[in-house]
Amino acid sequence: MLIRNLVVTLLVASGASGFVVPSSPALQKQQQQQRVSTQLFEAEETGWDSFKEIKRTKINVPSGEEQRKFRRTVYTHDDWKKHRSQDRFFFYLGAMFNSGVYKNLGREVGAVTLVATMLVLYNAAVGGYQDLLGAKHAALISSQFLPTLSLPLAAFTLTSPSLGLLLVFRTNSSYQRWDEARKNWGMNINHTRDLARMANCYYDSTGVSPEQRADDLNHVALCTWAFVRSMKRHLSPEEEDETDFKRELYEKLPQQQADMIISAAHRPNRALQDLSYAIDDLPMHFIRKNEIHKAVTIFEDDLGSSERILTSPVPLFYSRHLARYLAIWLLLLPFGAYDTFASSWNHIALIPAVTVISTMLFGIEEIGTQLEEPFTVLPMQAFCDKIYNWCMEIMSWSPGDNGKPLNQIRPQDASFADPEVAMAAAAASGALPLYQYEPAAAPEPEPQPVVYSDPKPVAAPAALSQEELNRRWADASMGFQERS
Repeated sequence: MLIRNLVVTLLVASGASGFVVPSSPALQKQQQQQRVSTQLFEAEETGWDSFKEIKRTKINVPSGEEQRKFRRTVYTHDDWKKHRSQDRFFFYLGAMFNSGVYKNLGREVGAVTLVATMLVLYNAAVGGYQDLLGAKHAALISSQFLPTLSLPLAAFTLTSPSLGLLLVFRTNSSYQRWDEARKNWGMNINHTRDLARMANCYYDSTGVSPEQRADDLNHVALCTWAFVRSMKRHLSPEEEDETDFKRELYEKLPQQQADMIISAAHRPNRALQDLSYAIDDLPMHFIRKNEIHKAVTIFEDDLGSSERILTSPVPLFYSRHLARYLAIWLLLLPFGAYDTFASSWNHIALIPAVTVISTMLFGIEEIGTQLEEPFTVLPMQAFCDKIYNWCMEIMSWSPGDNGKPLNQIRPQDASFADPEVAMAAAAASGALPLYQYEPAAAPEPEPQPVVYSDPKPVAAPAALSQEELNRRWADASMGFQERS
């Protein structure tokens, strides 16, 4: 029952163990600390892993933090074919002892194996043992205070489902963090291309020399690259990337701009500010500039999301409780599984069984821990280099270079360009505008107010005496008509 639960746990949680190491050329370049080239159109194989070379050479992945830089893979179609190879299980098993994940587990697995070994030796000494010929011997140490040690297996059977759920949640939450970080960089890649495309297409070349146009667009492309490169440095350890970051900025940007980015407290923000200046300086209608600025806003959102992932781990009390739970569970597992291996010689099979089980379970927790901080296992340098290449390529295109000449500006679209230049161009081409703005007519003079002469005074009626008023009131109250 225990073994079945452990197998179910491994099968459920194994979906998050997707680590692969890059191909041999990439490994050699990273070991030599060479910067990935940013030359235009240069092909660089960064996919697959060392297992494809298992028949010729096995690459030893280092343990600890050094192994993370060997996880930064970018797959191609050929890599996916090899990844789905039917022989992958043999490759993976053959390279097991070179795996960086398992190298990180040496202390934990060694501790569990040591407990199992000491338990087998102790129980053999106090409970009797069997020699190599199969003869049974009495205990070497006989005392009522030294009983054989074991635990009921039911305790581990009852707790294994909860341990499996904790491990699955740990790996799933870590994978979600990795997936969100990868999506952030995917959005960066998409919208850098979108920004370069719109800047190139919306650029109003009227009255602008080809050299000025190329310089303006090239500046936008470099500012776009400077942001993603600053974001990569912002999310990477200083000791790993600071030197390369400064060198690349001084190679590609004007010195003053590079100095301003490097000296900024928040370098990606400064790079974004430069990008906004570059966009705002392009000759185009403000509505089109606003569309391009939307991509800059998305860059800011991706940066904020990545900073949240970097600065906020999975709640520490959860990670620590899982580590304690798993460690205690596996350290006590030899006591619970001791009687299960009674059919083996002096229970010796307990030792390799516990070693394998602890390796698998500790490995799941290790994978979740490695995935929790995703940026040092993502190929961010490869992303930055490809963004640079793609932006520079897009900016090198020009209207009409595909052999199809562009149409003249339509009069109804003239409001998106310089109105005077556009209307002059439309008039020169003989096109009659569908509408045009007429100059405002001179305002009509306000009408003079009519002056009326004073009317002739009207004489007031003569005042009635008090007796006449009393008589009229009396007649009215009596219902009589007024007498003349």
